Amino acid sequence: MTDDMIERLVEQWSRVRPELDAGPMRISGRLLRLAKLVERRTEAVLKPLGLELWQFDVLATLRRYDRDMSPGELLDATMLTSGAMTYRLDRLEASRLIERRPDPDDRRGVRVRLTAGGAELVDRAVELRFEEAARVATVLREGDSTRLGRLLAELERGLQGLTE
Repeated sequence: MTDDMIERLVEQWSRVRPELDAGPMRISGRLLRLAKLVERRTEAVLKPLGLELWQFDVLATLRRYDRDMSPGELLDATMLTSGAMTYRLDRLEASRLIERRPDPDDRRGVRVRLTAGGAELVDRAVELRFEEAARVATVLREGDSTRLGRLLAELERGLQGLTE
């Protein structure tokens, strides 16, 4: 047996349930583990700035779109529920990182924008986040990194097309 947890899992399932193909667990198991590792690394980078990952997600979305956005646009860009978005916007507004203004085109709507402090903070956070992403990518050779990016995009598109 190997010291690799995923290989050990595959070997164990192959032994106790040989009628099942445990091989695909190499992909989904690794993806789950990698997602947690990358998330922990990202959280560690953001922590000195006083940011949590959810805050960074909303602030970075506003920054990369580089315009005022409606809460609905933010929902689409971040894949949150409306209740979660309202809660997050309330907290970010209380922290003076964003502000909500009436939508000039819709009396019932609001537009969300970064404050100057929010923009400054997210710009620093984005630099750190990009540096961390580059560190993660350095464990692969350049061609492998590009190839893996394409394969992961293909896997994501394929999974989005599957019905549950």
